[in-house]
Amino acid sequence: MPHDVWKALDLTPKRTVTFSLADGTAISHAVSECHISLAQGDGHTPVILGEPGDEALLGMVTLEILGLVLHPFKRTLEPMRMHLARSGCAGVSEGR
Repeated sequence: MPHDVWKALDLTPKRTVTFSLADGTAISHAVSECHISLAQGDGHTPVILGEPGDEALLGMVTLEILGLVLHPFKRTLEPMRMHLARSGCAGVSEGR
């Protein structure tokens, strides 16, 4: 999240995380949390608190929380195919 935006929202750092850039360089940034709302949905998500000059980027975690995926060719946000798994065996009662 750009520096001016998170400052205006009065977000506070919760922790510091070290990230790896594409070239392998390690950088540390503060992380906070916020509620995000898009036309496709809304949810609570972690946000990386940018430094002055940093650009906005909607990351994978936020997209997953909102149930969205980026279509790489159309460059549009689309609903994610959601999966649900059950634990245990259906129809098996306790003690068997």
